[in-house]
Amino acid sequence: MTRDRRLMAEWLGTFFLLATVVGSGIMAERLADGNVAIALLGNTIPTGAILVVLITVFGPISGAHFNPAVTLCFVLRRDITAADAGLYVVVQVFGGIVGVFAAHLMFDHPILDASTTARTGIGQWAGEFIATFGLIGTILGCLKTRPQAVPMAVGLYITAAYWFTSSTSFANPAVTIARGFSNTFAGIAPIDVAAFIAVQLVAAVCATFFFRWLLEEDRNASQG
Repeated sequence: MTRDRRLMAEWLGTFFLLATVVGSGIMAERLADGNVAIALLGNTIPTGAILVVLITVFGPISGAHFNPAVTLCFVLRRDITAADAGLYVVVQVFGGIVGVFAAHLMFDHPILDASTTARTGIGQWAGEFIATFGLIGTILGCLKTRPQAVPMAVGLYITAAYWFTSSTSFANPAVTIARGFSNTFAGIAPIDVAAFIAVQLVAAVCATFFFRWLLEEDRNASQG
């Protein structure tokens, strides 16, 4: 697949991911009548569902990363060059921001509206580490044993991680940056973005090497 098509797939996929995350968050908050649990559920289900769709559609074109942490993992695995990875990250971030603006437009929200939602502290950072580590592990485990299951597994993992992590599982630097532009249910204060991204990238590196060891051990055991 040509580079321009791969980059367009990454841009469009991340656009739709953020349009879904932010748009469903706005819709859920408006309809939940102050019930935060219902609002979170209304935000969770569409996010998990759209991931299944987007990875199924764009996976054969670009690999359907939509996430600099995933792209970093594949650089470390030497499945993508550093040059291509850099371009992937640029279009992921840009696509995510435009997706947020599109969600704002659809719901008559100010297009550019920086978030005021504080998301900081050890508990939040631990949640992001665990969420990102688990996401990378889900992807690598499925690629090793059942590649066709990746779309469904990722969608289900993020659906679960919205609820079992303290941070509601951003697990994605492009998503984190884009959500800083949205003072809505899904937002994160810009001042808190850098720490989230740092934790996500560290988790991606740790998960890449851990699952390389774990899955290689399984392969050697099966040959023994």
